[in-house]
Amino acid sequence: MIVYKCDLTLHDNVFFASREMGILYETEKYLHNWALSFAFFETAYIPRPYRLKGINAQKPSYLDSGQEQNLLHLNEAGIYVFPALPISWSYQVNTFKAAQVSYYGKSAQFGGEGAKRNYPVNYGRAKELAVGSHYQTYIMARSTIKIPKWIRLGKWSSKIRVENSEITDIKEKSGQYISKHPLNPLDLSLSTKLLLYNRIVMPPASLVSQAQLTGDYYQLPDQTCLPVGVAYGASTVVSS
Repeated sequence: MIVYKCDLTLHDNVFFASREMGILYETEKYLHNWALSFAFFETAYIPRPYRLKGINAQKPSYLDSGQEQNLLHLNEAGIYVFPALPISWSYQVNTFKAAQVSYYGKSAQFGGEGAKRNYPVNYGRAKELAVGSHYQTYIMARSTIKIPKWIRLGKWSSKIRVENSEITDIKEKSGQYISKHPLNPLDLSLSTKLLLYNRIVMPPASLVSQAQLTGDYYQLPDQTCLPVGVAYGASTVVSS
């Protein structure tokens, strides 16, 4: 198993709606591994349909083997991308005007007198990860792979610089350990057990941080511990 360490630097603001609180749309400071997986390996390993129509256009396809664009292709290729850990980050809040449509419009009481003063009633604020934020993640591969130097991520397809290096001197151990790197619990093997963790609530599936686990794991030179046997949907029925 080859493990790559990837340093990510944001060259654009990155936005995805982790939480929607009234008119505020907030981006979580962590980067989800499923989103990163598409950003790294779409078209290279994951087919990208030219156009989706009907029910498939709105249906998530992350672990759906019935749809062409899914993460299970990476399982077949022996590739896995971990969530990204924020090393240094900041936010920028931007205000945007939304379309004046009935399904989005606020009530007169909520909007107040703003519309009479030529001020849009339908507006929102996006809390985005700012340019210069720095992240770190790991990619496991069965064999040598090519990792792009630039990826695009989030609602705005923001540019992110990628610097990667192959990690050597990896030790495989077994027992109880703590992973300081965020993990996706849906991707843990059935032989890995979660004991304690901090939950990171974000769609499409919550992550965990500072997790205490038991099972087989890799210990990296900086003492970071990563579980063995991770794969997309490994702990779910759909993966089979």
